Amino acid sequence: MTTQRAARSREERRRHTLDRLAADNDAWVATASADGTPCLMPLSFVWDGASLLMCTRRTNPTARVTPRGEAVVTLGHTRDVVHVEGRAEVVEGSALAAETADAFAAKLNWDPRDRRPWVYLRITPRVVKVWREENELKDRLIMVDGRWLD
Repeated sequence: MTTQRAARSREERRRHTLDRLAADNDAWVATASADGTPCLMPLSFVWDGASLLMCTRRTNPTARVTPRGEAVVTLGHTRDVVHVEGRAEVVEGSALAAETADAFAAKLNWDPRDRRPWVYLRITPRVVKVWREENELKDRLIMVDGRWLD
């Protein structure tokens, strides 16, 4: 028999999420084409405190984000999930603020700024859900409309 850990408070989940966004390097990113064809890709990212910044080849379906600009990003495994739904936009390397591009390069030891085949993907969270076990499903919502819940 597996013993379930006690459910975390919303504040504990928020701290856990912010720690993961700062420390993790990789996430799964889901987008869809105009006809609804899904695309799921692992991408490296940096968190700037307001959005996730990723990079992919401009020919990758992920760079052709959903017509409305929606994307879903998940971190963790099935028993420790951070699920982010947000607005996605493609940003050319030349349009990215130097400090943001520098932070990406420093964290991931890779600087695609001047590489024409690559574009950045900025995802700004609108909804964040976090859960470990079934006992956290009920209160998994920790961000709504881009605002952290108390």
